Amino acid sequence: MSDTNASNETNETNETNETNKTSETNNVGAQADGQTGGRTGDRAGEQGEQKVALVTGANKGIGYEIAAGLGALGWSVGVGARDEARRETAVAKLRAAGVDAFGVPLDVTDDASVTAAARLVEERTGRLDVLVNNAGVTGGAPQEPTKVAPDQVRAAVETNVIGVIRVTNALLPLLRRSPSPRIVNVSSSVGSLTLQTTPGADTGPISAVYAPSKTFLNAVTVQYAKELAGTNILINAVCPGYTATDLNAFQGVRTPQQGAVSAIRLATVPDDGPTGGFFSDEGEIPW
Repeated sequence: MSDTNASNETNETNETNETNKTSETNNVGAQADGQTGGRTGDRAGEQGEQKVALVTGANKGIGYEIAAGLGALGWSVGVGARDEARRETAVAKLRAAGVDAFGVPLDVTDDASVTAAARLVEERTGRLDVLVNNAGVTGGAPQEPTKVAPDQVRAAVETNVIGVIRVTNALLPLLRRSPSPRIVNVSSSVGSLTLQTTPGADTGPISAVYAPSKTFLNAVTVQYAKELAGTNILINAVCPGYTATDLNAFQGVRTPQQGAVSAIRLATVPDDGPTGGFFSDEGEIPW
């Protein structure tokens, strides 16, 4: 991974190489394919209404492919992005592929922007079935704790953690109107303290900005799951793997399409699917 060479675009997150994972008792892929007992909830029109998703940082990379994947299921997908030109280009490309896509101006670090985005989604669709918090930044270079600047940490946390909280809380009223709401937080295995402290585990270079921000995001995901326990809202964190995006100078070994797979699966898990978990394509990741 090359966190130190990455730019601070609020789009998709960069990930580490595939690491050793723990048990696959919660097989996300099987659940997303409807192989457990609950309602799959994956295809639009299943209950007579088109499903609606909002993906932050969806103008390119992993976020774009998540939007494309959900759109291929027949969903209406909001492309959340702060850059107008890139957002509209992504929407046009998705529509050309047959996806019911719409642009959502969205800067996850700005209260007014997030409030306006929630209002736009409400006016257009009246509810939200899935929120994918994908926007993220690396924090830039250097990443070594003895060299990092406090402003780097603040910027990373503002987008990767506070931004997720800001967007999630603004969209929760619309998610509560869905019969099967899902929240997916795009994290990284570098945020796993278990892996970071396991000798020989591949967690990439030293990172005092990006990795801890993902640890923070994982912790927040758990707390949301605890508060929302007993409701129909399922929330999970996902690691896309070391995916080639501009955030790592396209050094990743996975394509954005491959990186999007687990997020799409978690967005479409059945009602008896997992919540408060941390997953990759290979199964559950230890905290």
